Amino acid sequence: MTDFNQHEHPHRRYNPLLNEWVLVSPHRAKRPWQGQEETVVESPRSEYDETCYLCAGNQRSNGELNPDYSSTYVFDNDFAALSNAAFSVQPTTSKLFQLQPERGINRVVCFSPNHSLTLAEMEVTDILKVVETWKHEFEQLGSLDYINHVQVFENKGAIMGCSNPHPHGQIWAQSSLPSLVQRTQDNLKSYFEANGSDLLSDYLQQELEQKERIVFENEHFVLLVPFWAIWPFETMLISKRNFGVITEMTKEEQLSFAEILKITTVKYDNVFNASFPYSAGMHQGPTDGESHPEWHFHVHFYPPLLRSSTVKKFMVGYELLAEAQRDITPEQSAKLLRELPNIHYKKR
Repeated sequence: MTDFNQHEHPHRRYNPLLNEWVLVSPHRAKRPWQGQEETVVESPRSEYDETCYLCAGNQRSNGELNPDYSSTYVFDNDFAALSNAAFSVQPTTSKLFQLQPERGINRVVCFSPNHSLTLAEMEVTDILKVVETWKHEFEQLGSLDYINHVQVFENKGAIMGCSNPHPHGQIWAQSSLPSLVQRTQDNLKSYFEANGSDLLSDYLQQELEQKERIVFENEHFVLLVPFWAIWPFETMLISKRNFGVITEMTKEEQLSFAEILKITTVKYDNVFNASFPYSAGMHQGPTDGESHPEWHFHVHFYPPLLRSSTVKKFMVGYELLAEAQRDITPEQSAKLLRELPNIHYKKR
């Protein structure tokens, strides 16, 4: 019988946050970043675009004019997926045809008035203003008695369905816990009740001891490739101190968070020397007024690129019908990201 080597042989890895497995097949991609030197011609963008509905002073689709903002700017989404109205519905006794009204608020957060920037190209002081805005919005929305979950996220790049390149993200606040958040909540709570400690604190401690999947760390946060990562260059930001929501961040932690967000996005752009698309979002405790010691603040980054700035990983076939699968191991992608410069490729 052959001795097992996780860097050479197919195996499955367990994700305790979602109680699911991922198939890892490292033998299929010994050099998964081949093509890294591809030259990509990026069309330059101006600091202001008169056709952009997010630029300062421009008109949005609902006829409203954006103010002449100089930092961050937040407004209710003109094409909201949720409604703030309260509805009543007759309960159903069917187990197969269940529905319930969902109440909530969708907001857009413009990171900067400069149309040409991304988080990777912004100064840390300006990213700090974004962090402060997220904190304010989370506090304001989470205080509403009908809001139990606040999801802060960003879709970057047309390949991720982002229809506007202006630097911005979204906040969806709603009355229910979304399905993935509910699964995470259940697993975090089960772990806490069984062990008397929160799952991510224990996990982070072991990651820091092993160091194999650590990409970068500063005083208050750690950037790593999760042991169970699915996407080729998936990463997670975890706070070193145990707190559940962004409103519990100290001033020092807010600055460290802004700094490591900058490092994360710069490293991504440096993978293929091109603006790197991703979906990213915070996972934090419910805003239901209850105590949630099982929650530990963290941020997921899910980038789709595989071997170049134009080659994307798709979830197809086996992955849609059976379970997620990856070729490059988390350890390989962590090593590549760790060794990339922390200075943006445009400035090197």
